[in-house]
Amino acid sequence: MDSLSRGLAAIQPAAGRDFAGNEMEQGPEVRTVNRQSPGNRVRELQVTGTAEVRCPADRASVRVSVGSSKESVTEVTNSVLRRIEYILQSLRQHGISDTDASVRRFVHREEDLYRMDAEVVVTFSDFEKMEQLCSVLLEKLDKSVCVGPPQFYHSAESLGQLRKQVCVSAVENAQQKAREISQLLGQSLGPPMLVREDETREWRDEEYGGRGHSTLPTITASSRVSVYFSLKDRSRKKF
Repeated sequence: MDSLSRGLAAIQPAAGRDFAGNEMEQGPEVRTVNRQSPGNRVRELQVTGTAEVRCPADRASVRVSVGSSKESVTEVTNSVLRRIEYILQSLRQHGISDTDASVRRFVHREEDLYRMDAEVVVTFSDFEKMEQLCSVLLEKLDKSVCVGPPQFYHSAESLGQLRKQVCVSAVENAQQKAREISQLLGQSLGPPMLVREDETREWRDEEYGGRGHSTLPTITASSRVSVYFSLKDRSRKKF
């Protein structure tokens, strides 16, 4: 996954954290306040960090269809099932689990003949293995089988990981910005006091890729967070 991030910062007083949404996009601003007493000055550093993470599709579904017309149900069933069994055997030889394939069969009558159509829907997580298997089926079964184009999509696990990663990346970016700003101001960065995710977005786009010249969909997620750190003045030295 590719990541792109940036951040904005402002030093805010510890009390009174009410501000409009556009104020979070302003440049650095320093304010000095006393939280408890004149000798106990506490200040906060507010950092707004953003990140974008892109995730290509991690699953593909391929539909393999076979059909036959015979004078009896037994003949048409045997004809179709032989090819279905060959397809399933090829899947096993390529390391595809039976749980990643589903089979459907349909029988109907066309005038004096019985017609059976069947389809095997296979889910792949290894796209290279998918291309190899599709080539084998087309080569061995030729015109007696129809291999449809792959349908790419994102698994629920992939989307969940994407949303976690983009939020973590935004927080990491905010923390790095806070370190740099605190060092610039001669302050010591304390622990985070509050982490808030202000905005999340997701959008889908298409990417050209794959040996089969397929269009691989990619989902991009963005996150904007606000992180509040306590600051300690480290410029005072004992002599």
